[in-house]
Amino acid sequence: MSDSISNAMNEWQPAKLPIPVTLQGRWVTLEPLSAERHAYELWQAVLGHDEVWRYLGDGPYAAEAELAAALAAKEKGTGALFFAIRPKDSGRVVGYASLMRIDAPNGVIEVGNVMFSPSLQRTQAATETIYLMARHVFDDLGYRRFEWKCNALNMPSKRAAERFGFTYEGTFRQHMIVKGMSRDTAWYSILDSEWPKRRMVFEAWLAAENFDEDGKQKRTFGSFAG
Repeated sequence: MSDSISNAMNEWQPAKLPIPVTLQGRWVTLEPLSAERHAYELWQAVLGHDEVWRYLGDGPYAAEAELAAALAAKEKGTGALFFAIRPKDSGRVVGYASLMRIDAPNGVIEVGNVMFSPSLQRTQAATETIYLMARHVFDDLGYRRFEWKCNALNMPSKRAAERFGFTYEGTFRQHMIVKGMSRDTAWYSILDSEWPKRRMVFEAWLAAENFDEDGKQKRTFGSFAG
């Protein structure tokens, strides 16, 4: 190991553990998930859209009470920190996502359990959700590596990871059993050294001046990435 790398590692301090916080953006607010406060709005957002659960480890749910119980378990669990997603245009919670597989000593953390209802998908709020979580991970908590993993068959998730600047690192074959099915898992990441450039792309695309009065983008996300 070179002296420069060795010195950098000697100076490394473990990242901070995430705690419940509210993250404010231009298009969306992320707030700590609460079954009591959010179950009704989330139920309304996913009602009739069982497809949103296809690649998740839980769901679909037959009734609001079942969803509420699942949200309560997520809220109280210690393995992941969940955020409810509240776009500012509607003011209603329409999805959630979590920080999980938290390895503070090594500075590694993952965005996962991402449930975007149809009204959230392909919106400014959806993109800003990932931006706010990444900014929190790197700038506030001091992580070195932000991971994105998904079922290798989940093409929308893979396209989203690549759009947001995550680097594909490979596929872990027969990695998990999910809902009785074997899952190959595609792995992606952003490193702390890459984040400043990724951050500029996010902020340029999310800027109010990049959208017309009807909310349509003037430039694509990829055009800012160069």
